Amino acid sequence: MLESFSHSALAGQFFGLLALVLCLVAFSSKHDDRLLVILISANVAFALQFVFFQSWTAAALTVLVIVRIVLARRYLGSQRVMAGVLAASGIAAALTWQSWVDVLPLTAMVLGTVGMFLLRGISMRVFLGLAALAWMLNNLLIGTIGGTLAEALIVVTNIITIIRLARAKRKYPEAYQEPEVLESPTKHDPFD
Repeated sequence: MLESFSHSALAGQFFGLLALVLCLVAFSSKHDDRLLVILISANVAFALQFVFFQSWTAAALTVLVIVRIVLARRYLGSQRVMAGVLAASGIAAALTWQSWVDVLPLTAMVLGTVGMFLLRGISMRVFLGLAALAWMLNNLLIGTIGGTLAEALIVVTNIITIIRLARAKRKYPEAYQEPEVLESPTKHDPFD
């Protein structure tokens, strides 16, 4: 079976499997900060996977996902910074667009961006889970086994973590005072 893959496709599969391992560790975490930090490493692996599969829109948007994670941590709740990330994503997609399949990574980028900038806890993981579903469909269509498995397992892991968070929230409501939806920036934002 491996003989049917080119060297580029094999390299893409390797990075997809590496991303799988990193994503499982990230999404099994109950702590938002740890999840976001590990996601940066996973997205480097995903970007390399897409480069090897010559899926340029997905590769460009995945690089922007890394930037988005850093900005969302620093400017949590900032609608202006979020709008900038969405605009950059639209430009990147327009410049690299190859086919209708590219609507999937763009959808994933929008869902993930809204989730990371404006949501926390369970709500954020719902949006990230929907983004993973869009990435999974993209990976399936471009033929990456590792990436498809990674995103499918991210969806499942996200569901399990959401259930764990919901149970903990019911059992220890005083420990969960954070809002699910951010109404105003929680950190100093020079853009707002």
